[in-house]
Parts: sequence; structure tokens; C-alpha cells
Amino acid sequence: MNNKVSLETQDQAAKVAKGTQKKGQTKDQTKLIAQGIEKGIAEYKKQQSKKSRERDKDRKQQVKQKQKAAEELGCLDESAEVKATNKLPWFLLGLSWFGFVGYLFLG
Repeated sequence: MNNKVSLETQDQAAKVAKGTQKKGQTKDQTKLIAQGIEKGIAEYKKQQSKKSRERDKDRKQQVKQKQKAAEELGCLDESAEVKATNKLPWFLLGLSWFGFVGYLFLG
């Protein structure tokens, strides 16, 4: 357990254990209390890092959703442009045929 707990955590736990030490309490008892506090601090840090990872995942998912929505809107805009450009050749073809027929009948 000592290998997994940082020296800073051990120091914090020792300070808290000494601060709450009662008269007649032996060093071994204080040491056991410090070890319990170390476990509590380590567990708290694990929970906080887990929450932090979950927040990061949620934030990344939100960013992905926003990007996806923006891409979909971009695709919709592009499809509207494609539809508009698809009508232009047909319009020009019809105009040229109209001009050709007019030329034949008037000429």
C-alpha cells in the first residue's frame, strides 16, 4: 500500500493523525490512524480522477456532437447549392432550344 500512496499523502495523513491524537494514545495507534487516513485520501483522489475522466469524456462527446451537427448543416447547405447548380444546365439547354426554334421560324 505504501508504494501506491505518495509521500505527500503520507505526510498529510500523519499531520492529521497527530492533530487528532488524544492523550495516552500510542505511536502504533497513531500510525494505524494515519494509515486509515491515507486510504481515505487515496480513495478520494481515485474518485476525483474518475469524475474528471468522466467530465472529459462528456465534454469530448459534446464537442463531437457539435461538430457533427455543424457538418450536417454544412452538408445541407452544399446539397442546396448542388440542386441549384443542377437546374442551371437544364435552364440553359431550354433557353438554347427556344432560341434555336425562334431562329428557325423567324429566319
